[in-house]
Amino acid sequence: MTEVQRSGTGSGPEIENLLAESRAFPPDPAFAAQANATAELYEEAAADPVAFWERRAREKLTWTRPFERTLEWDLPFAKWFVGGQLNVAYDCVDRHVEAGLGDKVAYHWIGEPGDRRTLTFADLQREVSKAANALRELGVQTGDRVAIYMPMIPELPIAMLACARIGAPHTVVFGGFSAEALAGRINDAQAKLLITADGGWRRGKAVDLKSAADEALRDTPTIERVLVVRRVGGAVASSMAAGRDVWWHELVERQPPECLPVPVDSEHLLYLLYTSGTTAKPKGIVHTSAGYLLGTSVTHEMIFDAKPDDVYWCAADIGWVTGHSYIVYGPLANGTTGVLYEGAPDTPDWDRWWQIVEELGVTILYTAPTAIRAFMKQGDALPAKHDLSSLRVLGSVGEPINPEAWLWYQRNIGGGRCPVVDTWWQTETGMILITPLPGVTTTKPGSATSPFPGIDADVVDGEGRPVPLGEGGYLVLRRPWPAMLRGIYGDPDRYRETYWSRFPGMYFAGDGARRDEDGYFWLLGRVDDVMNVAGHRISTIEVESALVGHPSVAEAAVVGKTDPVSGQAIFAFVTIRVGVESADALGRELREHVGRAIGPIARPKYLLFTPDLPKTRSGKIVRRLLRDVAEGAPLGDTTTLADPASWRPSAPVPPELRKNEPAIGLSRIGWMRRSDP
Repeated sequence: MTEVQRSGTGSGPEIENLLAESRAFPPDPAFAAQANATAELYEEAAADPVAFWERRAREKLTWTRPFERTLEWDLPFAKWFVGGQLNVAYDCVDRHVEAGLGDKVAYHWIGEPGDRRTLTFADLQREVSKAANALRELGVQTGDRVAIYMPMIPELPIAMLACARIGAPHTVVFGGFSAEALAGRINDAQAKLLITADGGWRRGKAVDLKSAADEALRDTPTIERVLVVRRVGGAVASSMAAGRDVWWHELVERQPPECLPVPVDSEHLLYLLYTSGTTAKPKGIVHTSAGYLLGTSVTHEMIFDAKPDDVYWCAADIGWVTGHSYIVYGPLANGTTGVLYEGAPDTPDWDRWWQIVEELGVTILYTAPTAIRAFMKQGDALPAKHDLSSLRVLGSVGEPINPEAWLWYQRNIGGGRCPVVDTWWQTETGMILITPLPGVTTTKPGSATSPFPGIDADVVDGEGRPVPLGEGGYLVLRRPWPAMLRGIYGDPDRYRETYWSRFPGMYFAGDGARRDEDGYFWLLGRVDDVMNVAGHRISTIEVESALVGHPSVAEAAVVGKTDPVSGQAIFAFVTIRVGVESADALGRELREHVGRAIGPIARPKYLLFTPDLPKTRSGKIVRRLLRDVAEGAPLGDTTTLADPASWRPSAPVPPELRKNEPAIGLSRIGWMRRSDP
């Protein structure tokens, strides 16, 4: 890819660091010549967005009964492809086998200890059918909810597809969640069956899932049976409850390998996925069958330029929506060969991912900015040791990516030749909504660029009015899209209030965004991640981008801390690159660096060096824990972290922070007072 210069301007006295990004990368002509996407997609969708989706629904999905109406829209409730029937598992598995692709690899699976399995589409069809028959033997019928609490092993997507095969909605609970979180989700969904495992491997250790499941089941009256996969071995057999628990290998393996898919209505509930809300009760996001499958498959094909011979790796956990949409349903619907990896990126060493890319010839890699910055921290030598020339498309997901991480990813992993698709979407949206299209879009490091064809996104002010180009506001969506959430399970009023009340007639994503003078979208994160410092509204992502722009910094996270003078003060948590020594002088240098890059008002009042940041396994930084540290409060729940035991400040919050005096700290070494304001 060739870098060109473009101009970007700010919009006044507010901080405009991201919009000043001037680097841009036009599509490579050779890539554009073979790309799945074309500029005409935007024209077709703009002319008639409903017809755009209707055409693709008829072409891409297998209907046992054709739909009669493409869209029914009774704000805020949508129904897509009304009257149609299909089966999601059939479209993801069986039709590929029937088309002669039974021997094509569906998944390359690698366990953290190094064990491996290869599943073809014929293997997947057999195993899904056997699992579906096992579910029926355990009493699961069409419409019954099934909870799944598992590590990243092949039985996880097999279980999801088995549920879809018989029309039993599933709710996958991330394997890092606590027993209490699991119980709450089971009870809200009123699940009849739990599928779990004895454990999984993480950073060389066996993580016990069965004990957490047993604890959760003490308060889950709707669960009748438990299906358990043996993964790590050990003394789990003693905890198998007679009459309730059954081993996967004993029940599933003896089932017949044929199970006819059950046709279900287009709007049949495919799955529930719980996401945090402003209250203590998580929201059960409702995703249905046809529209969701269409949205994920079309976006996967166009955004990643997925070809029949690609080896595609989405390095997320299936417990999050990224894994649902872009490990399981979207790629399988397109007949794409995927990679499943159980373990952590630093186990046994920090080049584990690059070994996998080299060995399997991975062509498409989709991961989170936090993972990219973690690799940046280790330096350029590790990826340089491996042949990454098979890669041809790189993707970013989970949170806004700062320009320096984007450029490092493109140069050190993509060899300067791979287009980078920085994607914005949510659990609620089901599919990617704002993204470049490789071969079509001129990309800018840090910008998600433009809405996908057929998506009507806008940036509005507090009154719901579109803001001029070059200014920022609230990100909204003006019309329905196929994979959108259909509601919050059992609570339509909460759905309306949460997503549709802030700006009447518009879906409010909860994120802030700006558009530059070319109309490109720059995502700024959650609107509650905006700090108010002496009357200046400062986005955390802008300060974080400035910090990571310093050559010594691998990663940074910023939160607001209560301040009696300015309302809020900026508190920065900084992880430095390997080989760089943290010191008080570096802290002062970083503060001044931010001041030069953005403005004096954005200089962090507090700066703490930390070996790592608290992150979920999907790569999102858990800022509420950082706020706890900043405010000197006890840490909240850490069970959602990728490694709960690894992130905890070793020293108490120093008195000077409680006195609201400027300070620089050295995590796990001690704190150092600084005197300048």
